[in-house]
Amino acid sequence: MNHSLRRAMANARMTEVQLAEACRVDAKTVGRWITEPNRVPPARHRWAACEALGEEEAALWPNAVRSALTTGPDREIVQVFPYRSAAPASLWKSLVTKAHRELVFAGYTNYFLWLEQANPAGALRRKAQGGCRVRFLIGDPSSPVTAARGAEEDVPLTLSTRIAVTLSELEKLRDVSGIEGRFETGHVNLSVFRFDDEMIVTPILARRVGHDSPMMHLRRRQADGMFDRFAAHVEELWSRGRDIREEGRDGPA
Repeated sequence: MNHSLRRAMANARMTEVQLAEACRVDAKTVGRWITEPNRVPPARHRWAACEALGEEEAALWPNAVRSALTTGPDREIVQVFPYRSAAPASLWKSLVTKAHRELVFAGYTNYFLWLEQANPAGALRRKAQGGCRVRFLIGDPSSPVTAARGAEEDVPLTLSTRIAVTLSELEKLRDVSGIEGRFETGHVNLSVFRFDDEMIVTPILARRVGHDSPMMHLRRRQADGMFDRFAAHVEELWSRGRDIREEGRDGPA
């Protein structure tokens, strides 16, 4: 019996039929997932179930994660997705919820955060008030780098517009101590999101927006490993960034 899956369904008040619909499988298939503990669904079905139940894959099917574990430097890689949009929203929610010391959102626009997560402002406010440092590294909307990247993307919802959304949302959190924001353009082709000792890294491909680019979920396991190197990259950009509340800058506050 997969007790973890059964418990997650009970907590979510979801029946086998409802989970089957969410995963686009037969209800009998979900029944076998529950009664046969060694049965591991295909990755796409696991991700759909995690999304529907608000749980992490490692909690429901630890064998699937364990089989992917490595012992070399790449052991910091927890999982990868060919598209950021393929990762379940529950993963982001779980990472934010578990973080207690540090949250860093070094996406060029961070627009998706406000679009895809439920009440992110409330979660960030609670985290900051609980002593967690929250930082946003954002592309400068008035920079030539932003204009060039926006022209390359060539999408109706422009890069500057998406940045403006994030600036507007952060303005609503101005009264919260512990939430900071800076402009920097050195990460236009690389987004890094840190949650204590876990991290999401998205290399932005040519002519692709963030949700259409590949994504890596990392967990710190060693000194000077992949996690530390990406973290150092963000700290370097942060050190030379400009406060988003700096007076006299172009664009909306």
